[in-house]
Amino acid sequence: MIWLRVFAALIALSAAAFSAAAAASFATLRGSRGEARRRLRAALPGWDCGACGSPDCAGFADRLKSGDARPAQCEALDRESAERLDALLGRASTDASVAVIACAGVRGLARPRFSYDGLKDCRAAASFYGGDRGCASACLGYGDCVASCPVGAISVREGLARIDPGRCDGCGDCVASCPNGVIRMVRDRDSWYVACNSTERADAKAPGCDAACDACRICERLSGNGEFRVSDNLARAVDVSTGTHDEIAAACPRACIRQPGKAGPEESTLHEEELRASPYRKPRR
Repeated sequence: MIWLRVFAALIALSAAAFSAAAAASFATLRGSRGEARRRLRAALPGWDCGACGSPDCAGFADRLKSGDARPAQCEALDRESAERLDALLGRASTDASVAVIACAGVRGLARPRFSYDGLKDCRAAASFYGGDRGCASACLGYGDCVASCPVGAISVREGLARIDPGRCDGCGDCVASCPNGVIRMVRDRDSWYVACNSTERADAKAPGCDAACDACRICERLSGNGEFRVSDNLARAVDVSTGTHDEIAAACPRACIRQPGKAGPEESTLHEEELRASPYRKPRR
């Protein structure tokens, strides 16, 4: 039965070859995973601070590799390192868009309509006569958006949500968390936006908020390149690459025109005599 012995020998050789190939493949895969982990670890700052939620940078590298973490969760990471991590992870570079708060109504500028003693939650407050703010389109300041942000870029100060553009990774999760639609996405950190969300008439906005855009049209008149337009009683930034945005922003009597991370809401109001003295303001009819 020589042929049986030959057949058995061929099967044994095939099995041995398959086992060797599988072991080599596993070793290669394991080695490539180890190399990928080492490269991710090398791209991190190496502070082992634990602020990302991992005990050290090596643990954070493992979470990045498995998809359980985002580069923006590392507070010490600069933009260049974040882009390097994205490249190592085989993803497109981090989205440049950032979220902004289209409201400047800090406590003291946005007046309350009534005393609200209910659940400190934006949706709960909004369901109770539209919320306690004098402006029905304002940030309610109870922080639903804070919990929605996976990278901890949002905080609430002086009754108004604030977004750190250096930490925001543009995921947009916070947009749906706001019942008043105050959170907007802008193209990048150099974009301009208007920090107001109300389309009420100016005389209707005035009793509730001293920081609201009153649709004076100064920005529109100064927009030689179409930088801003006014519609529905609200100034709106137009996404144009060129223009005199700095000059137009400086001329805004309410300081509503902003860039992410600049000109905080606490700087958003002027005294009435300064408003009247503005050289750009035209008399109302």
